[in-house]
Amino acid sequence: MTERTSSVEDAAATPVEDGTTAPVGAQAALPPAPEAPAAVGGPEAVPAVVDPEVPSTAVGAEVPPARMRKDRRVLRAVLRWTAATVVFAAVGTSVAYGITRMDRTDVPGLATESDGRWDYPTITRPPLPSGSPRPLAESNKTGTHYADLRRLVLPAPKGAHVDTALRGTDGWLATKTFLAEYATRDDRETVGQQLTDNGLRHIAARGWTTPDGTHTRIYLLQFDSVVVADEVNSPGLTSYNMPNYAVRGAERTMADDRFPDRAAVDGVVRHAYDEIKPYGAEQVRQAYLSAGDTLALIVQSRKGAAQAVPFQQTVVLQSQLLG
Repeated sequence: MTERTSSVEDAAATPVEDGTTAPVGAQAALPPAPEAPAAVGGPEAVPAVVDPEVPSTAVGAEVPPARMRKDRRVLRAVLRWTAATVVFAAVGTSVAYGITRMDRTDVPGLATESDGRWDYPTITRPPLPSGSPRPLAESNKTGTHYADLRRLVLPAPKGAHVDTALRGTDGWLATKTFLAEYATRDDRETVGQQLTDNGLRHIAARGWTTPDGTHTRIYLLQFDSVVVADEVNSPGLTSYNMPNYAVRGAERTMADDRFPDRAAVDGVVRHAYDEIKPYGAEQVRQAYLSAGDTLALIVQSRKGAAQAVPFQQTVVLQSQLLG
């Protein structure tokens, strides 16, 4: 049996609609199940059955001898066994067809090895106030996220340990905690001044550590309009080849050209970066997302190497929530 793999963009690009839920994580990433095969034949295809016990009504019909009745009983038994054999064969064929069309992970004992995707809980985009448009709607000229920003931060995957330091006060994070992501004091002061000058409204954040040691931090920074957020994003914090300010543990960083282009989310500007070898104590991956009036920074680090698949999965899902 050939094992089937799925791309990250298939895994995490399922749109999340307002007020609805959508599965995510490794199982959410799988393509939709194949349609059940159409039943062979229909009611009209079932032939009429003539009961051999019912005597003929034709005029002048003779009563069959006892030997003929015995022969008919034998014939009837043969027909019943033949029909049963056909039914069992058809059922057997259907079962075999179903198993061959199922994913290996759907068949007990045939689970395939994970490709690294995390098991995220079901994500629900918070409902909008009555009459409010989506942030990327054409009618929303300022790109405002009318939903509570704290509810737009991607939840931690199952089994992860949540970083309480990023909870903030009532879900709002102090600017200085966000600035601590940057490597040098000068950079922290410069970025902080940019945020002040551009009228940063507030920051929502979440962080967690998965059992494999990967540490994830997500920050959502909200401004007054899409124009301001775009300006802070670029040329403020990002450029095409590298971020303008290094985060802790990743002084040498370049654009991540292995991030799938097909994983892009409409209306969300993404700049993904990867640390250049040789790594320090940890490998650091990061991405900036600009969506409407909100700018996001996602940072993942792990001792040795930070895997690409969960990073891409996290970035795409967070993009969907903001879009």
